[in-house]
Amino acid sequence: MRFPIRNFVVAVSAVIVASLSGLTECQAQSTLASRLVSDKPPLVIGHRGASGYRPEHTLAAYELAINLGVDFIEPDLVSTKDGVLVARHENEIGGTTDVASHPEFASRRTTKTIDGLALTGWFTEDFTLAELQTLRAVERIPAIRQRSTVYNGLYQVPTLQQVIDLAKRKSLETGRVIGIYPETKHPSYFRGIGLPLEEPLLATLRRNGLDRRDAPVFIQSFEVGNLRQLRSRTRIRLVQLFGGPADRPADFVATGVNFTYGDMATPAGLARIASYADGIGPPKSLIVPRDAAGNSLTPTTLIADAHAVGLIVHPYTFRNENTFLPNELRVGDPANAAFPTFYGRAFDEYRQFFDLGVDGLFSDNGDTAVEARRLLLNP
Repeated sequence: MRFPIRNFVVAVSAVIVASLSGLTECQAQSTLASRLVSDKPPLVIGHRGASGYRPEHTLAAYELAINLGVDFIEPDLVSTKDGVLVARHENEIGGTTDVASHPEFASRRTTKTIDGLALTGWFTEDFTLAELQTLRAVERIPAIRQRSTVYNGLYQVPTLQQVIDLAKRKSLETGRVIGIYPETKHPSYFRGIGLPLEEPLLATLRRNGLDRRDAPVFIQSFEVGNLRQLRSRTRIRLVQLFGGPADRPADFVATGVNFTYGDMATPAGLARIASYADGIGPPKSLIVPRDAAGNSLTPTTLIADAHAVGLIVHPYTFRNENTFLPNELRVGDPANAAFPTFYGRAFDEYRQFFDLGVDGLFSDNGDTAVEARRLLLNP
């Protein structure tokens, strides 16, 4: 499997100014859009930035991911009280910021039901942007990524506009088009409290000249209704995210639709998705399942079935640590207390998924993913 990487680099370098400087849509046409199909080099998407090395969803994590060679960076989007979109994995921020150490916000700790799940903590929608940016990010999984905790307390919660500004700046610095891959988090919940995500997202993309079909942008969601709504309002490429096969999208649960992600992963379900989206973002386990002991099983036909109806496939999430790898790819002594944090044979997992034909993938360790792609494309 060989792809014209050198020609691709030349092509995308030629479109950086057109993509990011507000030229006409005709002038901005490039090979970038045609690259994003199954017969082109797979994309590497920096999952929440370089989350394997820095606290996630910070400008430092995004910039490091770009420096490591990723093609896209992924901001999960939630809203502040004053309607500003910011990058957080969840609207509950007790585990990703130092809010608990701020006595001035102690009274805002509360319990809410988000997508049917009761959560206790602090929520972005209860903070103005100015208040939120007095907080600092912390490592979300310190037991696994202890080295990342050295960066706790250094970085603010960024806005969507700050992420876009970073992508523009780094595109010019690196000579590569750096795309953004925003996810609307809990869109039905936010719309229900009067803070819809879709309108400010599209308005921000439009202000930045990115509301067009060939823009280096994908919008993703675990829900269906908001993707259908977005399809009627924008030409930007849309990606339907999948949860576990027995789970249902939150908007389906709320409206009583008895259709699971497993149903959506069938050929008939994929054909329905193709009517409103351009791709799917499944968990790795929907492509390479594991048995109860954590061993890899025979791959499914999901990639081929999706490609058959014109959908691209971007699975999540690829990580280096043993705890995230199948048993056969883990390295070290399981009796060692640090075994879950040891790096396993991550390259073997990348190789398998690239060979299976993914169009891109989400990685916490962009350098590993980029090197695995290089080795595969230039054996």
